Amino acid sequence: MTGEFHPPARILMGPGPSNADPRVLLAMAKPLVGHLDPEFIKIMDNIKGLLEYVFATQNVQTLPISGTGSAGMEAAFVNVVEPGDRVLVCANGVFGERMVDVAERCGANLRTLSGAWGQPFDPAVIEEELRTFQPKVLAIVHAETSTGVLQPLEEFPKILKKHPDTLLLVDAVTSLGGHPVKVDEWGIDICYSGTQKCLSCPPGLAPITFSPRAMAKIEGRAKKVQSLYLDMNMLGKYWASERKYHHTAPVSMNYALLEALRIVREEGLESRYERHRRNHLALVAGIEAMRLSMFVEKPYRLWSLNAVRIPEGIDDAKVRRRLLEEYNLEIGGGLGLLTGKIWRVGLMGYSSSETNVLYFLTALEQALREQGFEVARGAGITAAKEVYSRAQ
Repeated sequence: MTGEFHPPARILMGPGPSNADPRVLLAMAKPLVGHLDPEFIKIMDNIKGLLEYVFATQNVQTLPISGTGSAGMEAAFVNVVEPGDRVLVCANGVFGERMVDVAERCGANLRTLSGAWGQPFDPAVIEEELRTFQPKVLAIVHAETSTGVLQPLEEFPKILKKHPDTLLLVDAVTSLGGHPVKVDEWGIDICYSGTQKCLSCPPGLAPITFSPRAMAKIEGRAKKVQSLYLDMNMLGKYWASERKYHHTAPVSMNYALLEALRIVREEGLESRYERHRRNHLALVAGIEAMRLSMFVEKPYRLWSLNAVRIPEGIDDAKVRRRLLEEYNLEIGGGLGLLTGKIWRVGLMGYSSSETNVLYFLTALEQALREQGFEVARGAGITAAKEVYSRAQ
């Protein structure tokens, strides 16, 4: 490659990343400072405060891990799980299964509660597993990116009151900033996310929060955390008042996260959630008007990640390639058990807009028609526009 590179300006409506607000991209172009510079320390403090707002928590240990959402998952487990600790992981998709893998690598005494892909877990079933297994950690995915399922967590505080020695660990990678995530109210002890989904920041940081109970577990470990890079005993000292050197923070990524969080605060969480909900409902109305169906039942559908069943006889890869090459539009295919069975359509953060919903429905109609699928012309966008007109 010679000369300046020019990546295409895609419309990102897959499972992530989402498009970033131009303000966020401009923030990354600002001059570098040292990661211990007094001005960067101010930025760190602002990021912490805004992350507490988005997580709905007062946890002191709320910060961005230098790494993607997978680093957030690793950090969550390696800090609170010691070899031999009983860990219950609820797995109903790819990322629940990845939790299982990470817990195994920590040497956990692991029990996996397997669930049907496309369905949430019954809290009563989880409660019974807690009663019989008595785990140190209960891990569950709030927003399963591989299936489009939202796991309700409102009942968990009542359940966990009966199990005061169990820490609740939650994956909120695809929900934070697009769905309510109420860390303190729901009794979540460890919660991690990623910057590239509903926060509409480039991938590279993993917001995470640890409750005082979780920090007590970390501080009382018999052995050091197995990862120096992800050790909260050390990271906490860098992000707290001590400012003790731990690693060279990705300065520009933190600029981007600060601006992304400022945008979230300006919009307001409730308004942001409503925008994601409204665009999701419009997309679903359009999909159903085109004689397609959703993979997940209505009460448990993610607003940020929509799983659409691929009709019989339709070539999955051909549709996605057509959307990318002809319409500059990216959507995702299925993972694991759902490969070739669903499309994953993201409506996250900056990408969650009426314009994108209508554009996607128009492009999908054309791609389906080319493969002989009968769609009433304009049915999708007509149904979606009806949803928007009712919302005004």
